Amino acid sequence: MLLTVAVLLGIFFILIMLGVPIAVSIALASVSTLMLSMSFDPAVTTMAQRLAGGLDSFTLLAIPFFVISGYLMGRGGIAKRLIEAAKAVVGTLPGGLALVNTLSCMLFGSISGSAVAATSAIGTFMIPTMEKEGYDKNFSTAVTVTGSILGLLIPPSNVLIVYAVAAGSVSIAALFMGGYLPGILGGIALMIVAAGYAKKEGYPRSARIPFKAAMRKMFEAGPSIAMIFIVVGGIIAGIFTATEASAIAVIYALILSMFYGEIKFGELPEILLKSIETTAMVLLLIGVSTGMAWLLAYENIPQAISDGLLTISDNPIVILLLINLILLVVGAFLDITPAILIFTPIFLPVAMEMGMTPLHFGIMLVLNLSIGLCTPPVGSVLFVGCAVAGTSIQKLIRPLLMLYAALIVSLLLVTFVPFLSEGLPRAVGLIQ
Repeated sequence: MLLTVAVLLGIFFILIMLGVPIAVSIALASVSTLMLSMSFDPAVTTMAQRLAGGLDSFTLLAIPFFVISGYLMGRGGIAKRLIEAAKAVVGTLPGGLALVNTLSCMLFGSISGSAVAATSAIGTFMIPTMEKEGYDKNFSTAVTVTGSILGLLIPPSNVLIVYAVAAGSVSIAALFMGGYLPGILGGIALMIVAAGYAKKEGYPRSARIPFKAAMRKMFEAGPSIAMIFIVVGGIIAGIFTATEASAIAVIYALILSMFYGEIKFGELPEILLKSIETTAMVLLLIGVSTGMAWLLAYENIPQAISDGLLTISDNPIVILLLINLILLVVGAFLDITPAILIFTPIFLPVAMEMGMTPLHFGIMLVLNLSIGLCTPPVGSVLFVGCAVAGTSIQKLIRPLLMLYAALIVSLLLVTFVPFLSEGLPRAVGLIQ
């Protein structure tokens, strides 16, 4: 077993350092490891079968639809309306533009289902605007990337769907409802830190917006925000399944974007092509990660890790802290989708042994791994933020550290306060 782990991790990290795409690295590392116990042809055949089997899920059909709706919302003038609405709500508070940035990224990330899209769409406008108003560019970029990842907890969320598939026994509707409070908690924590830093640095507040103008801006953004409630509300009410809800989201996003006049009919082929490219990358990651997860299970590695953790301590606090620490390190090197598929079967049984429900563990897992998206050396959201702002990761470290602290505090609260994940699903009858 030790040889299997050494070969698997060794080949994977060598390929990553050579710049090989993550999906290809996972596939090659898995096939190479399988060849320790079988010849080349059976190893490739087995990996191909597991890849195809991992994608044979009706639930996963929701992902391409949510990707399309996200692209439509991203091109449909949604970002600027969300920014204006956020200004009306929090713009006059200390560090107003930083708070607007965080809130806008959260909203856009949840609506689009993509932290990268939120960083690109909101950051392109907000980072130059904040810099023009006297904010440090690196601080503005740090606020953008950390705020964007919280949208992954607020439905509709593709990664929560991926977790539901990996866990196998969790309601997507319950996960969607369970993500609200942790996502909002993380946003509040970021805003408190950002406001304190802005006040310390003497950054200006935004001018007060007249009440009627503020209400008009919120009204204009209302249809965009409504998609969240239409999707989740329809699922909870039993009107449609999560997969059907994703198709409803596409129709709604298309109608809204056409109504705003931001998307022309001739632009749809380009949007669909980009959606296909993104969907292909996500589903390839899911397929090869399922193959690697099967390989780990075949070698009894999850059971060995579970037994090892339980021999360290029988204290739930110690075990859950260790799991979080391991996942934080994993998230810094591995994209969130394969990390969910690979580590759910490893750590979920341990968490359940400690009294944690699959729903609670899923929210903790997604929040934890989301932090990795803005953590070097592999954080995709961090790289996009740097590209948008024209800065470097080294310059972001100082402002990022205090925002990381806010996210870690939120993670600990989510880990040890089950109500944050289970309160809303229980209140609407999705769990007992």
